[in-house]
Amino acid sequence: MPKQIAPLTAAQCKSATTGKHFDGGGLFLEVAKSGARYWYMKYRHAGSERRYGIGAYPAVSLSDARAERERAKAVLRDGHDPQQQREVQRAKAQVSAVTTFEGIAREFHERNPLAWQDAHRRKWLEMQERHLFPRIGGLPVAQITAPILLAPLIVVEQQGKHETATSLRQYASQTLRYAVQTGRAERDVSVDLRGAIRAPIQRSYGAVTAVEELPELIRALSAYHGRSLTREALWLSVLLFQRPGNLRGLQWDWVDFEKQIIVIPSGEMKRTLRAKVQGKAHEVPLSAQAIECLRRLENLSGRGKYVFPSERTGERPMSDGTVNGALRRLGYSGQEATAHGFRATARTVLAEHHDIPEAVLEELLGHGKPGPLGSAYDRTQWTKQRREAMTIWGNYLEKLAKPAPPRASRVVRMARGVAA
Repeated sequence: MPKQIAPLTAAQCKSATTGKHFDGGGLFLEVAKSGARYWYMKYRHAGSERRYGIGAYPAVSLSDARAERERAKAVLRDGHDPQQQREVQRAKAQVSAVTTFEGIAREFHERNPLAWQDAHRRKWLEMQERHLFPRIGGLPVAQITAPILLAPLIVVEQQGKHETATSLRQYASQTLRYAVQTGRAERDVSVDLRGAIRAPIQRSYGAVTAVEELPELIRALSAYHGRSLTREALWLSVLLFQRPGNLRGLQWDWVDFEKQIIVIPSGEMKRTLRAKVQGKAHEVPLSAQAIECLRRLENLSGRGKYVFPSERTGERPMSDGTVNGALRRLGYSGQEATAHGFRATARTVLAEHHDIPEAVLEELLGHGKPGPLGSAYDRTQWTKQRREAMTIWGNYLEKLAKPAPPRASRVVRMARGVAA
């Protein structure tokens, strides 16, 4: 027969010395060497012994501790763990403190469970601050219905911003799903809006891909008479055909003249957050023409951080609209030629007219390896082939840049049109 434990008294609790003092039913008062006293309940659940913290004495009196013991026993009889149940209740209390759409959206944004990159995180929040929060941000998320969410989206759509409206619906859906997951909403009502907003028309970047039109474009770039830094940016953009953000953000530390290569850090590439951290740097071989261009740029910006610094301050790179603006001044519309379109130009011409393999071109463009395993097994770099391809491309462009034949070029025609 188990030894009977005599219940504690209030006086015993007050005068208890270091150690554990049992009251029965698993309840005991533990006294630390510092003199601090704390109530616990010892119990078994799912085959293992555990203890449940009740509170500090004397804030939690003997009678209060006994009442909590009985409540915990009732939980155990129902087949639940009282400690786990309390943790769940605390978690619910924490998340339920924020109930508005804006509050939950900001909480989701701060937690960043989808591991978004910084640029997308900024865009995600800024677009909602502009279009959603002023209209529905203060509403309890549980009260938001499909018509309520549709109203601000229609306002954006009527402004002709179809892509923005579509993105906002997606962002709202992520917030609402998170609200469901944390017990603050019953369902994601954005799913009821599928088809309610006009889908944006996906357009490719303007690019010259017809080989017979390319000479006129290259001669136009060579004939550019604007700012020297902009002229070199145009020429290097088409020579290297990298993403515009990587080109304008190019740093002198990435340029290795001795090895004739540019090394763009993985974190600067357009990749997932994991790929940015785990991936390799993107290496861009330099043709003789690219090296000549960079040498000219040394005289313009070689003492600063960026190859193409901003006019206002050398602490930032040039504006993302600089190259496209120069193309507009040369007479090319956004549907005809863009900075990003130089990638399509090089990709198409090198494949169709110079027989450069697709794998080599994809590596030059900085695209990830296809397939579910990506580069886990395919680790080919095509170093020799990429260098040969860039040499072919540089020589080809240099040849195209030679003075135009008797037929007037686009630049000459534009000049005549202005004179007229």
